[in-house]
Amino acid sequence: MSGANRRTPGRLDRAGIAKLVAADIPPGSYVNLGIGQPTLVADYLAPDAGVILHTENGMLGMGRAAQDDEVDHDLINAGKVPVTETPGASYFHHADSFAMMRGGHLDVCVLGAFQVSFDGDLANWHTGKPGAIPAVGGAMDLAIGAKQVYVMMTLFTEAGVPKLVPSCTYPLTGLRCVSRVYTDYGVFALGGNGVEIRETHGIEEPDLRDELGL
Repeated sequence: MSGANRRTPGRLDRAGIAKLVAADIPPGSYVNLGIGQPTLVADYLAPDAGVILHTENGMLGMGRAAQDDEVDHDLINAGKVPVTETPGASYFHHADSFAMMRGGHLDVCVLGAFQVSFDGDLANWHTGKPGAIPAVGGAMDLAIGAKQVYVMMTLFTEAGVPKLVPSCTYPLTGLRCVSRVYTDYGVFALGGNGVEIRETHGIEEPDLRDELGL
C-alpha cells in the first residue's frame, strides 16, 4: 500500500479506533490500557458500562485523561499522562498491581504492537534494529495474564508494509495471545478459524484481503 493511500477517505484516525475498542469491551470488565494509543480508550468508555480501569503503576478505577484544572501530576497512568479517578478508585503498590496482572484478574488488556501474526502472536517491545531502545514494560505479563488481549495499531507501516502478518519477524512478547486487532483500515478477530475480518474502513474487504495475503 503506497504512502498516499494512508490518507484514504474513510480510514479511521486514532480516536475512531479508540471508540471501536471502547464499544467492544464487555460491561463490568476489569481492563488495563497499554501505554500510547490504548490510553485513548478511557476517553470513550460509556459511564454506565461499569468498566474498571487498572494501571500497572498501581491504580484501580482510573478515569479519562485529565483536562485543565483537573490535572494532578501525582495522579498519572503508566504512560505518565495525568488522569482522573472514578468513584471508589484505589491505589496500591506496584508489586500488587503486577500480581493482579499475572494472576488472571484482568478481563481485557489493550496493547499497541509492531506486529501481530495471523495466529495471534504479539511483537510489541522491540523492532530488533541496532540501537533501538527496548521497552517491554509489563506487556509480557499483560499478554499472558489477561483473559482477552486487544491490539490497537495502524495496519501498515510508514513504508506501507502490513503489520498483521503470517509470522512475526520482530522479537515476540507472547504466543497466540491476541484475540482482536483494531486498526485504521479494519477490525480483525483471531482464533482457531484464522483471521476473520469483522469490518473495514476506507477499503473493500477483497482489497484488504489482497493487501494482507489472506
